[in-house]
Amino acid sequence: MVESPRGSRLLVDTPTDLRSQLLRSDIHRVDAVFWTHDHADHCHGIDDLRPLRFGRSGPIPGYAADETVRRLRQRFGYVFAGQFGYPTIVALETLENLRICEGFGVAHCQMPHGPAKSTGYKFDIDGKSVGYATDFSEITDPMIRLFDGCDVLVVDCLRREPHPTHAHLGMALELVEKTRSTRAILTHLDKSMDYTELSAETPDHVQVAYDGLEIAA
Repeated sequence: MVESPRGSRLLVDTPTDLRSQLLRSDIHRVDAVFWTHDHADHCHGIDDLRPLRFGRSGPIPGYAADETVRRLRQRFGYVFAGQFGYPTIVALETLENLRICEGFGVAHCQMPHGPAKSTGYKFDIDGKSVGYATDFSEITDPMIRLFDGCDVLVVDCLRREPHPTHAHLGMALELVEKTRSTRAILTHLDKSMDYTELSAETPDHVQVAYDGLEIAA
């Protein structure tokens, strides 16, 4: 979740435990949703958006890359078109012409995710920037340009050893260095990444994520 000083909230992905995360963080409203890709751990909590639709005059705006939009519509058509008298929950659009959303500047690029693609996002507001780079397996020039100079970069870091579809610790730290990010948060960690041990290994400007972590940029 990215929140502006004025209270606008952008949600990135709808993971399987979305409901419990929202309740734990006391979040009852989001202003838009952005999907990185359509893998189950990033979209199968999509039905938990339904309560967030209540009280709105229209659907929640949603955005994703072209192929992700196609796949989401194919699997969750009722979310985006309504059904049997139930209202549309999300108005889903591609990222093609999106530049500003709820006061945030929005930029993006496609990242290699093994044989698939994942969308990396950068959100800017009031001179501050937050980058979100999850599920990537290679560092590309478009990624370096997109995330250059981020105040906070949330970055994929599955494990210490190389992985065919995710960034490992060395690759994650390499992206932080190449983008000259002021601060980085390691996320998407597997069970081998012990919080205390990993925190002792990382530089001072790199933090290990945990459930419920809140960061002020």
